[in-house]
Amino acid sequence: MRKDVAQVLQMKGGTTETSYSNNSSYQKKVISSTKLIREEAIACFCREKIIPKTLAVADLGCSSGPNTLFVIYEFIETLEKICRDLHHESPEYIIFLTDLPSNDFNTIFKSLESFQQKLSNNNGNKNGPCYITGVPGSFYDRILPSKSLHFVHSANSLHWMSQVPEGVENNKGNVCMTNTSPSNVCDAYYHQFQRDFSLFLKCRAQELVEGGHMVLTLLGRGSNNDPSLNKSCHIWDIVTEALNDMVLEGKIKEDEMDSFNVPFYTPSSSELKLEVEKEGSFTINHLEAFEISWEAAYDERRYNDSKEYQIAQFVRAVSEPLLVSHFGEALMDTLFLHCQRILAGHMSKGNLAHVSLSISLTRIS
Repeated sequence: MRKDVAQVLQMKGGTTETSYSNNSSYQKKVISSTKLIREEAIACFCREKIIPKTLAVADLGCSSGPNTLFVIYEFIETLEKICRDLHHESPEYIIFLTDLPSNDFNTIFKSLESFQQKLSNNNGNKNGPCYITGVPGSFYDRILPSKSLHFVHSANSLHWMSQVPEGVENNKGNVCMTNTSPSNVCDAYYHQFQRDFSLFLKCRAQELVEGGHMVLTLLGRGSNNDPSLNKSCHIWDIVTEALNDMVLEGKIKEDEMDSFNVPFYTPSSSELKLEVEKEGSFTINHLEAFEISWEAAYDERRYNDSKEYQIAQFVRAVSEPLLVSHFGEALMDTLFLHCQRILAGHMSKGNLAHVSLSISLTRIS
């Protein structure tokens, strides 16, 4: 895939049955699992800094579903409780929701009225006013003014890189780095991650005030540094298996499959730690790896839909826009029927789980 990533990398927009908005309960589970880390970051900020009259927060990679407002609501709720306990006046909140220009911001904006109403109802309209704006742009570039932010949050986004690495043409039968990829492909993906994450840290260091906090959560590999030993399964493993089946069936050409790679990398916790230490603008307060079962994508309220169908919809909501940009839209229904069948087979052998990494950082002088 050689198209500009910023033009095609997005979750599936809208509110249809296959949209990200309706198939992002897995991502919400990941966010909920890191609530205590965010609360500690907020409490630490309030202990060390005077709470400003205007508090600026950015959610990077906000996507198009309800999860970004879920995070912002929890953030304000936590900070308002601290203000009440300290008998401190509530600040005004300025919230920056950022993602690539191709993101469906409108789906978020349509839910802002109900979000503001929920905020008002929760504390008897005593919260500080909250102003929300959308900011299109890549988080591998500067997107906000210098020293304009107090908090940065990003969840389920930083495993996406700025581009597919160069020199991965021999990654045949795969669409990203896997435990069967040649060593040069693993090296290329790792070096691209190093460049991207270092640039991300440099940009955020300029945008955050001294003492500002950042909590990042992304898919990862736990403590294992050798990608050839990585046994965890992620959505692109399922998609790859389905694509290879369709090559065997003659529905996709082999060279079309071999020319498709995605800008996706799951770092180990030590790789993440190393880049933070090398860049030098942040101290690490907390770093952990944890697993979330794929069954978090299953909603029992949708009892007419099988578990494997709902999980296939979760896979589709994340991967379809990139797949359409390379293979076209006509094959998508067939492809995700294959994914559903493959998921059923994997699930019959045991529970599938993603490894996620969460890191809490403080901007130092």
